[in-house]
Amino acid sequence: MVDIWQGLTEVPAGYGPAVVTIGNFDGVHRGHRRVLTRLVASARERGARAVVVTFDPHPAQVHRPERAPELIMGLQDRIEALEAEGVDGVLVMEYTLDLAAMTAREFVQDVLVDGLHACGAVIGHDTRFGSGNSGDVDTMRELGAELGFQVEVIDEFGTDDDGGLARRCSSTWVRETLAAGDVEQAATVLGRPHRMRGEVVHGAARGRELGFPTANLSPQATGFVPADGIYAGWLQEESGTRWPAAISVGSNPTFEGVQRQVEAFVIGRPQERVEDFNLYGQQVVLEFVARLRGMVAYRGPEALVEQMCLDVEQSKTLLGVRV
Repeated sequence: MVDIWQGLTEVPAGYGPAVVTIGNFDGVHRGHRRVLTRLVASARERGARAVVVTFDPHPAQVHRPERAPELIMGLQDRIEALEAEGVDGVLVMEYTLDLAAMTAREFVQDVLVDGLHACGAVIGHDTRFGSGNSGDVDTMRELGAELGFQVEVIDEFGTDDDGGLARRCSSTWVRETLAAGDVEQAATVLGRPHRMRGEVVHGAARGRELGFPTANLSPQATGFVPADGIYAGWLQEESGTRWPAAISVGSNPTFEGVQRQVEAFVIGRPQERVEDFNLYGQQVVLEFVARLRGMVAYRGPEALVEQMCLDVEQSKTLLGVRV
């Protein structure tokens, strides 16, 4: 199990030696995973721990909140994705103006050397750190030579050997594809389906009235909200049980005054115990597999129900399920 520390003071005294990487890792996409794969391999070669140093909130939310990008994933999903890559520890540092004011040398000395006893560092070619992003890969190499750890730089953004991708892997690219509703391309860049996570809350119950009760995600749900439309995907309960689902994102223009929301109709839920199938209050995960269509205003509930039946059947086909 991965060690998770919410701040440097939680790292046990004498922890290490460690091979360390640093970054926001929003999305933990395929480019990030190149760095993480090498990080874990280097740590194993040295008999050391593989540790990721990451930040919360995202630095842009502190320095320029009005222009900060919508995050691809919340912190819990980021940690789970890092753990899936085999790292031994994740140090989550609260990003504050005081942290931002640390010089590159202070950051490396205090965090990597004194805190994690780094014997090595594996970083992406565009890694920046320290006050004003003054530190780069050359700075890290110089400090590593001085302070006693080796530095390896990875070009994490190759394309030809990464599935023939059309451009460099980046969190920006993932956000662009999700904003366009292209969750399949997003999954190609991420290396897995895009996720949202949130509490199931009560909605207007229109779906239930139409025979399609939905699990409505709280407005505080984490994860980038894809473009409005209907998607085939999966809903995972807190218990780990996964259900095929038809997911709606948008305001449902068939009805007036509906706020934009994310809701999922669980396909194949046990009809004989519908009342027992209660997700309210649960933290659930939605995975977006494919976009079926955009959001359309229908002439009335009957036409909408007819289309929803078609959406469910198409979702079942795309997800490969028979229920």
